[in-house]
Amino acid sequence: MAEQEQSLFAKRFRGFFPVVIDVETAGFNKDTDALLEIAVSLLKMNDEGELSIDNTLHFHVAPFEGANIEQSAIEFNGIDPFSPLRGAVEESEAIKEICKAVRKAQKDTGCQRSVIVAHNAAFDHGFLNAAIERNNIKRTPFHPFVSFDTTSLAGLALGQTVLAKACRAAGIEFDNSQAHSALYDTERTAELFCHIVNKWQALGGWPLPQEEEQQVPTGDDA
Repeated sequence: MAEQEQSLFAKRFRGFFPVVIDVETAGFNKDTDALLEIAVSLLKMNDEGELSIDNTLHFHVAPFEGANIEQSAIEFNGIDPFSPLRGAVEESEAIKEICKAVRKAQKDTGCQRSVIVAHNAAFDHGFLNAAIERNNIKRTPFHPFVSFDTTSLAGLALGQTVLAKACRAAGIEFDNSQAHSALYDTERTAELFCHIVNKWQALGGWPLPQEEEQQVPTGDDA
């Protein structure tokens, strides 16, 4: 039986499915500091190869047992880790639900592995990987170290590296009063990533031009 043709999505990122995330934490140390909030935007692609947001998952997360909480961090993001009004779930529940949804979306798009997209991606990727390891999740869809960093992409495409300034340069509305919410920042980052990828295509940067087949001289051409 002939192999199924790759989907447009799978062709675009060599079989990778980009997943946009943002985390809010109780510090900068991925191994010791609590993960307090996480949001994930899943993307879709139309028949013209243009990306947009499909849906977003969002969880308030209860600090894991023994987690460190830096006072300066929670003063910055305004999160009360132990407020019952947060409706926080256990870290393991949030990560398992995210992995389940990402695996399904990845499969539906014909991709083989998922890749984190984030603004200053090393930070978010590190906290996600630490949570996955801490909760002994074996079937993770995420690549362990590859990521797409919208800080670098925005610097190249828009001349801006701060998320709010990059969004405004791209014509994406950004409300500073809603920033540092995982849900808000994830969706703005997703819009920014889609804008850059779509703009690159519109400018003719994708798909790559096919290399012309080299014509082998015949005896008559010699």
